[in-house]
Amino acid sequence: MIETDNVLIISDIHANLTALNAVLAAAEPYNEVWCLGDLIGYGPDPNEVIEIIKSQPNLTCLLGNHDAAVIGNLEIGSFNFDARKSILWTQSLLNKENIAFLKELPTIIELGKYTLVHGSPRFHLWEYLIDVDTAAMSFDALRTDFCVMGHSHIPIRFTKNSGEQVHPSLQEDGEVIHFQHPTIINPGSVGQPRDQDPRAAYAILDRSTDTWIQHRVEYDIPAVQQRIHQAGLSARHAMRLSDGW
Repeated sequence: MIETDNVLIISDIHANLTALNAVLAAAEPYNEVWCLGDLIGYGPDPNEVIEIIKSQPNLTCLLGNHDAAVIGNLEIGSFNFDARKSILWTQSLLNKENIAFLKELPTIIELGKYTLVHGSPRFHLWEYLIDVDTAAMSFDALRTDFCVMGHSHIPIRFTKNSGEQVHPSLQEDGEVIHFQHPTIINPGSVGQPRDQDPRAAYAILDRSTDTWIQHRVEYDIPAVQQRIHQAGLSARHAMRLSDGW
């Protein structure tokens, strides 16, 4: 792999192997990977996804709420019916090595100017950071200049200017962002986007210049939907992949 300063940032793969492979192919070259959690849940390929993530160069990987539920760190009663069904199915399928990998994952990590979490700086596993008020409280909890998070499946960012005002915005495919003010940012979801764009979402970060490029890539959605149905998982989780909700 070509040596670069590029960090591939991915989140919420949700056991969607086809989407993950499409992202990895489109993202090259990169020499570091930040995975923000929820490797599994919803989708049909949990072991395969974890195996590929484990093989990534210079990997930093976090625990997501679905990952935590599968290994018994979260009560599954807090999930809806379809999500619980997927969690139980995944528990029956995961091999011992991949369970052990998930059990070692942190819920937050600081890398220089960057904080990585799945949910938010306040509640690392399970806070949806999608509004200005929640973002303002998250900035108060943040100890670094920038935060990269997942969980909402939406490529959204919040910036705080010198007047302490928080501004939200959505990232478009191909958008280049130069971090100058405190920023909390989400690359969107690889395996189950929820911003009405079904393409897999990811980002590339150049840490030497604090420059973020947002990306989307198409993948074979019908093939994943077929595997979801074959596994007996939620038809709703298959259907939502087509429209990105």
